[in-house]
Amino acid sequence: MLKISRPFVFFLLSAAMLSFGVFWSCETAHSNTPQQETPIPVVKKISPDSIRLDSATARIVHVFVALCDNDSQGIVPVPKKIGNGNDPHNNLYWGCGYGVRTFFNQSEDWQLVRHDKKAVGDILERCIWKHRRKDVILVADAYKGARIKNCTVNFLENAAGGCTDTTSAVVSGKRKQIYLNAASLVCYVGHDGLMDFDIPHPPIHRGDQVRDVIILACMSRSYFRNPVKTAGARPLLWTTNFMAPEAYTLKAAVDGWILNESGEQIRQRAAQAYHQYQKCGLKGAQNLFATGF
Repeated sequence: MLKISRPFVFFLLSAAMLSFGVFWSCETAHSNTPQQETPIPVVKKISPDSIRLDSATARIVHVFVALCDNDSQGIVPVPKKIGNGNDPHNNLYWGCGYGVRTFFNQSEDWQLVRHDKKAVGDILERCIWKHRRKDVILVADAYKGARIKNCTVNFLENAAGGCTDTTSAVVSGKRKQIYLNAASLVCYVGHDGLMDFDIPHPPIHRGDQVRDVIILACMSRSYFRNPVKTAGARPLLWTTNFMAPEAYTLKAAVDGWILNESGEQIRQRAAQAYHQYQKCGLKGAQNLFATGF
């Protein structure tokens, strides 16, 4: 039997406002496809020369996505098809229309250069995109929904400078090594698991690099404040209330980060994107997002 926490009760009160926008956007994105399979959007073809990667100077973004999971997370249940934390292909935060994988695949600004569908530990899928005009790469990992705690800890570990993971991608016919410890922007997308569990010993900052973090989860400023401080990271964007952690907000914030915008400019970008898709009112969206401690 699911233990109902106080934040979960508060979430019930706000669910009616969010559920229509969240569920409708996902279900309509797949309305013309068979129920058993949702195809990955076709990525536009471009010249390999336009996505050259200088692995020595490229800026790296690392995104941790905790897949939505009805069975293991303290959330208001979503439709079964999109709330299966073991099925990234149809998951609300990954394969649905506004999920990270689908949304970035459809973006004209990003080119998919690698898609790993073989599960490795807690990670069910990994996608790597290269920005089409800037020397920036984005690595996104889809974690099993039931492993949300590990996803959260690993996010904080990378924010603190303790990540040891490496990957690679073939760009312009050459395989480039990508050291995820070098990520200067680390992001989390999904349910705020800190509403349900504690991290007694959050990762401690290592080295000299101070990383920016984006945390798209309900009330993330309240719940992540202390772990982010311990990690020695800089909160570029997080939230003050309940929200739908969909990829249009992530992309808008990353766009501003690529342009070296201030935290306030990025907060405004996020609010405008959120209002555009959620139709919640710009002022309300502005109040939802915050930057800095």
